Amino acid sequence: MNDLDLLKHLEGYLTENRLQRFNTVLPLRTKHFTVATEDVYQLHNTSAVIRTCDVFGIQEVNVIEEVNSKRIDREIAMGAQKWVDLNRYNSTKSCIDTLKQKGYQIVATTPHTNDCDLVDFDISNKSCFFFGRETEGLSDYAMDHADCFLKIPMVGFTESLNISVSAAIILQHLTSKLRKSHINWQLSDAEIIEKRFDWIKKTIKDYDAIVERYQSGI
Repeated sequence: MNDLDLLKHLEGYLTENRLQRFNTVLPLRTKHFTVATEDVYQLHNTSAVIRTCDVFGIQEVNVIEEVNSKRIDREIAMGAQKWVDLNRYNSTKSCIDTLKQKGYQIVATTPHTNDCDLVDFDISNKSCFFFGRETEGLSDYAMDHADCFLKIPMVGFTESLNISVSAAIILQHLTSKLRKSHINWQLSDAEIIEKRFDWIKKTIKDYDAIVERYQSGI
């Protein structure tokens, strides 16, 4: 059986509007950049970051729950968790090890380390942007194992921003630059097909039964 034939069959169960949304959104998705949140205490902050990633086309979010383990707030994420892939880890070490094996550089976002301002960041490398806890920031382990540090220039009395605001500023700026570049940032054809199946499964009822009937020729 050809997977593309099955995919076309399943897409027949989608509304025209939903199919059009898939066709519009998927070409703008990327895994060139990803995000990691480290033990964020306030539930709405993690949920808001997930929503931000969806808005700016980031396909994967890495959630570290070494200390604080919480469910994703569906209301605040507003359904974004359906369209963004969540990778959950119980330690910062396991998250960093996995990301580095995938070829990502670890970028610690912090206002307290002079390394690279947002406007000067080199977008050519696959990067994971780490955001830390609301009060303490990133852990010593994350800071010690970061490949580089990134900060948002600030000129006021306030020295830090809410994590979801920081993520939105960074991702909006860098994904905009990425899409104007010649970097191969889009999902591969195989990844796009895989994601179409995944999103269809999350959209239509009786997905498994429909697939079974198709495979049996009924």
